[in-house]
Amino acid sequence: MKRWMIRRKQLAVRACAALLCGCICYTAATKTIPLFSPFLERMALFSAAVTFGGGGQEAVYAEGSGTVAGSTVETDKSGVTSTPESSLAESSESSAESSAALEKPENAGVVKRQTYGAGTSSVYIPLSAGYIKNGTKLSADTIQKTVSQKPSFEILADGKTPEVLIMHTHATESYQPGIYDWYDKAGATRNQDTAQNTCRVGDEIAAQLTAAGIGVIHDKTLHDYPSYNGAYERSAETVKKYLKQYPSIKVVLDVHRDAIQPDDNTIIAPATTINGKPCAQVMIISGADDGTMNMPHYLENLKFSAALQVQMETDYPTLTRPVMFSYRKYNQDLTTGSILLEMGGHANSLDEAIYCGELVGKSLAKTLLNLKKNG
Repeated sequence: MKRWMIRRKQLAVRACAALLCGCICYTAATKTIPLFSPFLERMALFSAAVTFGGGGQEAVYAEGSGTVAGSTVETDKSGVTSTPESSLAESSESSAESSAALEKPENAGVVKRQTYGAGTSSVYIPLSAGYIKNGTKLSADTIQKTVSQKPSFEILADGKTPEVLIMHTHATESYQPGIYDWYDKAGATRNQDTAQNTCRVGDEIAAQLTAAGIGVIHDKTLHDYPSYNGAYERSAETVKKYLKQYPSIKVVLDVHRDAIQPDDNTIIAPATTINGKPCAQVMIISGADDGTMNMPHYLENLKFSAALQVQMETDYPTLTRPVMFSYRKYNQDLTTGSILLEMGGHANSLDEAIYCGELVGKSLAKTLLNLKKNG
């Protein structure tokens, strides 16, 4: 009798799990269950490494202490989700600003603000300013020797030739409505309005490049809507289209936002204060090839990543998190100036992310003007 009851419970648990998984997959793909969509959206992101099988997986990544939660980047090619090594001891924590603009819901979770820097592990490789977090088998000496060289490409910066492409594989990723010490667990983490999602942050980067006389194209295609799965394949086609139309493009920026959630009740905003103003932190992701990804020029991307990291951290100390250098692709095989930018996280406010975009754009303009072709 006891054995029968245990078996019955096991079957019930499996049935519930199957039902939830089905709802998650359906919602992630179609977003047509309005009543439960915020909850299921978070669950879909959390379980993406399981539900989004096959090539071009897009799943969960979070840097911070604790478990993996929301996603802005893919798993590695094997489908194994990698959580970078980090802890509260490696970051400084500050109190979030409270605001009466929104009423705190009963189900509110906690927002913590942390300024991420390098840890004490040997995987953190120092640059003249900032760090690279080495997730590859390459030695620190090899990496430092590589990034001591300038990127191989040059730019014209004539104000009219398109040389930078800004796009968004996960364009609908969005932010908090303000700086709070709480968040609404039922609130959406994605938004189709390009004035409210990562496209708005891309606008700010583009504006700074344009002001510096650097030709830029900002594509706002929602590659992750209505289907999240397959977004990287769709964004690759977008990039290829522009590269064919404008062979002058040297740099491709895939602008995202991160999602850091150490537990079910807490989300973390990678944040700092620059010139007295709250600002989201940025993290560069520079992919590496383990010999199976067809990325023969990935070290050229790393040179560009390091140059930008040094410039940003020189201009605005604490703006950056360490560059993530690991076995990931993210369409970075398409140019020698391709990087992914994590502009804050889902616990940051939109204003913080926009300010981050402004500062990143200014430092990026300096980095590129240092590569301006003579004559």
